[in-house]
Amino acid sequence: MARKLLFLLPAAVFAVLIVAFAMGLHRDPNLLPSALINRPAPNFDLPGLYDPGKGLARKDLGDGATLINFFASWCAPCREEQPALMALARRRGITLDGIAYKDKPADARRFLDDLGDPYRRIGVDQDGTTAINFGVYGVPETYVVDSAGRIRYRQVGPLSSEDVDGRILPLIARISGGSAPALTLPRERQGRVGER
Repeated sequence: MARKLLFLLPAAVFAVLIVAFAMGLHRDPNLLPSALINRPAPNFDLPGLYDPGKGLARKDLGDGATLINFFASWCAPCREEQPALMALARRRGITLDGIAYKDKPADARRFLDDLGDPYRRIGVDQDGTTAINFGVYGVPETYVVDSAGRIRYRQVGPLSSEDVDGRILPLIARISGGSAPALTLPRERQGRVGER
């Protein structure tokens, strides 16, 4: 009897692994859990990318919903999401701030000069402390922070028009008490949007 059970053990383990892997295939990898959802955003005070005196701090988060996007010039998926960010920045009522994560300021400036700057303010997180406090796994990552300063949503990976239309704009409409029309991405890159 013990030999039969020993013989069946590898098959049972294999079956459990197949079920576990099959379940994993149906999960959205961008929906990683965050302990900070519905909790206050961490305190931070970062120097600015273009002017160290005009950085980004927790106190700068707007009256309404604010999107905080962690990006880096060395990040290939950050290039991929840039059209969605540029389109978001052109929308009324959307506040988009950026945090350059573990990047050389000159490289981050060149990245934005090449692809367009969608951000209202940009903080430089060279040592990654602010990213750690937010729970960033890697870049790009985007957070929606409500007017009370609570993190309401976290997007891991590059934003697409589907993410914006299906998750972010409806959430902003809900927490702002208004409506958010659908986003359409431009066919070509636009110039700088953010103010200095």
